[in-house]
Amino acid sequence: MQIKTNQNSFHITYCTNIHPGHGWKEVFDNLKQYTLPLKQKLSPNKPFGIGLRLSDLESRELSKRTNLTEFKKFLKENDLYVFTLNGFPYGLFHKTKIKEEVFAPDWRTIKRVEYTTRLIKILARILPEGVEGSISTVPLSYKDFVDQKNSTVWQNITVNLAKIVETLVAIKKTQGKLIHLDFEPEPNGLIETTDEAVIFYKKWLLKVGASMLEGSLKISRDEARAYILDHLRICYDTCHMAVQHDDISGTLKKYNGVGIKIGKIQVSCALKVPFAKLKRSQIKQALLSFAESTYLHQTVQENSNGTLALYKDLPDALAHISDPNIKEWRIHFHVPIFLEKLEHFYSTQEETRRVLEVFKKQQFSRHLELETYTFDVLPEKYKTNLLESIEREYKWTLKQLRIK
Repeated sequence: MQIKTNQNSFHITYCTNIHPGHGWKEVFDNLKQYTLPLKQKLSPNKPFGIGLRLSDLESRELSKRTNLTEFKKFLKENDLYVFTLNGFPYGLFHKTKIKEEVFAPDWRTIKRVEYTTRLIKILARILPEGVEGSISTVPLSYKDFVDQKNSTVWQNITVNLAKIVETLVAIKKTQGKLIHLDFEPEPNGLIETTDEAVIFYKKWLLKVGASMLEGSLKISRDEARAYILDHLRICYDTCHMAVQHDDISGTLKKYNGVGIKIGKIQVSCALKVPFAKLKRSQIKQALLSFAESTYLHQTVQENSNGTLALYKDLPDALAHISDPNIKEWRIHFHVPIFLEKLEHFYSTQEETRRVLEVFKKQQFSRHLELETYTFDVLPEKYKTNLLESIEREYKWTLKQLRIK
């Protein structure tokens, strides 16, 4: 839904990657089952936004004229609109082992280009007039997939992203619709920190990428850079950034210095485990129920001397739980944002709240998306009715923003 403030306006939604579904029919059925009652509860008299997650298969199916026509009719009849897509997971996202494969195919591949181009064309056809569109995507690749010192890796990624910018520029010129692709930094992603994102923009996108566009679009270097900064942005996931111990004020300062924009904020919380008051055996036992086999749960360890260390997955961290230097673990496990405490542990709700406080003052993005996709793999004691949980996430977020 659209929220108007004294400064500007922004849109808020939840990401439908919450719902298990395979194929457009199942995704569409989920929208009917959950989105319609949520609209009645949260926005009965105003348009209600959808954050649509489409896999490669679903993007192919929705691209068919009959399906897209039916979907547009559904949106219009029910006063719904789509302003953002989740284009991160390419394939299945529930009830199967995903782990690091969620990053594949990455931005080195033509498969990622074709899939994302399809998403762009779908969004351009359903995006309301006067509303900008966003598509979140992988942070280029997964660090373990590539040789980071090989310039060919970065060259190939930049070539593929330049193709995407050309598509987005053409849509803006011919249809008047601004759509941006938003990289989502994540622990052990090829870009996982603010500094890594800034380096990629400065060294590759704004130099090599701009040179490519200068030639292909017959424009000046400054125009090429402006196109890149308009159409390639950052998806700031508050869970991921809390795990990384990111400071939003510092991040904004660094991004602003280069002209990088935040296209979408994903409002989410990680699991926070302080070690001071609990026995190691108690911590390990309590965390075993979070070490599930579907998703990666990267874990960042804060040591007693203030340094940080990354474990690729929670089981890897648990194998080192006897390390005497541990002060705190932050675990990439999206827990409900309305939970500050989870029995022995905490969430990074405080860090998420801080981001929203800064957002209220600066409104550094137009898109907010609630993204707790792990409801079905939470330990049983934290599972509640899904519809009620999503509604609580909306209400918690709106309360932080002081919006009734």
